[in-house]
Amino acid sequence: MSSHSFRLLLRTTPLSLAYLLYMLASMESVRGVNVPMYTTLRRTTVVFTMTMEYFLAKQKHTPPIIGSVALIVFGAFVAGARDLSFDARGYAIVFVANITTAIYLATINRIGKSSGLNSFGLMWCNGLVCGPSVLLLTYIQGDLKRAMEFPYLYSPGFMTVLLFSCILAFLLNYTIFWNTILNSALTQSMCGNLKDFFTVGIGWVLFGGLPFDLLNVIGQGLGFLGSGLYAYCKIKGK
Repeated sequence: MSSHSFRLLLRTTPLSLAYLLYMLASMESVRGVNVPMYTTLRRTTVVFTMTMEYFLAKQKHTPPIIGSVALIVFGAFVAGARDLSFDARGYAIVFVANITTAIYLATINRIGKSSGLNSFGLMWCNGLVCGPSVLLLTYIQGDLKRAMEFPYLYSPGFMTVLLFSCILAFLLNYTIFWNTILNSALTQSMCGNLKDFFTVGIGWVLFGGLPFDLLNVIGQGLGFLGSGLYAYCKIKGK
């Protein structure tokens, strides 16, 4: 490895650390609260992202942008209003996940623009640091041993699903890096909220049998409206 490559790797190390924290906190946060409340609390990530952009990049946002973020957060709490079962530990872990997500996205944007690396190069450096770290962690926790003992590990069906899962994971991460570097960390957070609207809609169409909840529908609609308002403000330069 040349000295230039090594310097680039060191320069992207904060991104790798942010990714590891984001991944661990996100995985743990799913276990802490029920799904509706998890979705509600995770949508507040946009507020943390906006705050992190201000501290890391001194980026300020206009009142219409702040208003669209407030509308999304309000819609999230309307959607989860029937599931306000308080669990201090669960809530704390979700908010830690929100903070680490905001740090991760803001770090992608900052290092992506300062290092001169494109999305693929940034992902490559991130993988070089995170790959061995995650492998060591899974070995220590015993997950690697359990994975090797999985009875269907070498079955064609499982390997096919695993392959497509890896391809989709690569595409997902690539688009996250690309969007965050090209636009901003806040825009990527908004896209995540917009994605939830389509996820819920497709889930209702494909799986059916889901109970109708007016508050949930109103909350989802407010979130979609907030995302649309944000997109409009960005297009118009407001």
